[in-house]
Amino acid sequence: MVLEHVTSRWGVLVLIELLERSHRFSELRRAVGRVSEKGVSEKMLTQTLQTLERDGLVHRDAKPVIPPRVDYSLTGLGREAAEQVRALAEWTKERMADVEAAREAYDEARQVCDEARALNARTS
Repeated sequence: MVLEHVTSRWGVLVLIELLERSHRFSELRRAVGRVSEKGVSEKMLTQTLQTLERDGLVHRDAKPVIPPRVDYSLTGLGREAAEQVRALAEWTKERMADVEAAREAYDEARQVCDEARALNARTS
């Protein structure tokens, strides 16, 4: 379950963003939204932060001021996880051309096989 939380769409982006510094909720939402096409809803970001906090990866610091101020930061465990996730994200970015080439080769080979099966079905 922890792996699922850490590698979820929003978990990855939150962890990587918090590697740089602590953020208030609205700052984090904007920062994550800049990376994602559609942005993250308040509900989804709240759920993600609660899950990561429960797993011991994120620290929530609520300050008793008016208006209330809540900062989110990584714990030591969260920093370790975030560094690993960031490395995987960087690898993915660097190797995306290779992934695309592999997908194209797979799709072409699959299409040839499908066409051969269809031809065999017609001639049988």
